[in-house]
Amino acid sequence: MNLKEEQEKTLKAERLKYSLISKLLFLVMDIIYKKDRTLLKFRVLELLARVPYQVWESGSYRKISFGFKDPDKMSDAIDSMYESRTQQDNEQWHLLILEELIAKKNLKQNFIMYTVFPQLSLIGYRITTIIIYMLFPRFSYRLNAYFEDHAEHEYMHFVQENPQFEDEPFVSDYSQYYGSFDNVADFLRQVGLDERHHKEQCLKY
Repeated sequence: MNLKEEQEKTLKAERLKYSLISKLLFLVMDIIYKKDRTLLKFRVLELLARVPYQVWESGSYRKISFGFKDPDKMSDAIDSMYESRTQQDNEQWHLLILEELIAKKNLKQNFIMYTVFPQLSLIGYRITTIIIYMLFPRFSYRLNAYFEDHAEHEYMHFVQENPQFEDEPFVSDYSQYYGSFDNVADFLRQVGLDERHHKEQCLKY
């Protein structure tokens, strides 16, 4: 797979028509962390990105625990559980490798901005996601599709804005789990591509 071609495909594609809730979320992030794309900002996004998959996985476990008389519904719940777990793990590797890059670059992280606020945001986002999933499950998936579409474009633009990543070797303790790349640019392109795949999966619901 040619990751540069996938990047160009994203850059040429129109973004989805985001919902009001999505736009507000993106606006808040831009107000707090500014519109500039940075590794630190992406780290915060990846912290939040795991939440919907965790909520959906838990929901699938509950359905399986209560049991279904309909074998098709049981099968759907098992598929959903597996899919949510896989995507959640994928987002986790994004986060861990981003943290490696941030540590290697010795980027300074304000404690309030990059520790306290993200943790508080996680609580609020989890509660909101649970409520939406319980009341409007299809909209929960659609909302995450907006989130993933936004992330896909942001990562690809970030690589475009930082050509120096092409010459920066990719070295990670998690390569055996996530994959090896020639440079940091390709790693970030792969992350953007992963977000596209997550988006496409959510749009099926």
